[in-house]
Amino acid sequence: MGQTTPVAAPLVLEDRSGAVTTLRLNRPEKLNALNPPMVEELVHALLRASDDRSVRAVVITGAGRGFCSGGDIHYIHEARARKSARDFEVLLNLGKELILAIATMPKLVIAAVNGAAAGGGMSLALACDLRIASDQAMFKQAFAQLGLYPDLGATFFLPRFVGLSRASEYFYTSERLSAEEARRIGMVYAIYPHDRFEAEVRKFAEQMAAAPPLAYRDVKRTMISEAHRALEQTIEEENRLQIHCFLSEDCAEGLSAFLEKRPPQFRGH
Repeated sequence: MGQTTPVAAPLVLEDRSGAVTTLRLNRPEKLNALNPPMVEELVHALLRASDDRSVRAVVITGAGRGFCSGGDIHYIHEARARKSARDFEVLLNLGKELILAIATMPKLVIAAVNGAAAGGGMSLALACDLRIASDQAMFKQAFAQLGLYPDLGATFFLPRFVGLSRASEYFYTSERLSAEEARRIGMVYAIYPHDRFEAEVRKFAEQMAAAPPLAYRDVKRTMISEAHRALEQTIEEENRLQIHCFLSEDCAEGLSAFLEKRPPQFRGH
């Protein structure tokens, strides 16, 4: 008998309950770090939910103990070792599609932050319409530690949520924010105990799905319509500057230092 080829697990798990679709990032061994195949699967899942008239709310969450640790450092490090800006651009361009899919779909998208949301993972949560968090969740803009630039719309959303001064602090210091602090500054709507988080997420999403869909669609459209082009332009500029940083020696040092678990020695070139 011939050997059967094992089927790879989906990188995004889809679950439907009533009018709620849950999309679960499924790389738990990597804290759900974003690589091109995962982001592509997530974009397609969002587009399917957007087109399905029976879906009224979408939940994005993570498998295992993390929500999303941001871009896959190993993928970025390997691309940087080859000086392959093209490979990195693939991830950035898919990230742009992801954020615009969330912003333009006529359904509410809820980030259920079950654990760490760092770098692009925090940016993904910020791009959603609502954020709820486990009491074990944490948020961090970790780009500076890697010699990289914020992406996935972080420079668009974060200053609008917390003001320019606080956003600058988080970008420059890479300060770790607890769920309580994130709620206090207005980033998170509600916090639930971790052992009840899944049940509370389900209940909250069902409440949102039971609300008038046309009214919610129009509220979302009104809030984003004027800013849609600005969001797109911001992401395009983020991606341009991200590539500039990616090609720097500081980025190579930041990525190596992260993987080697040592402080980076940035030299400004």
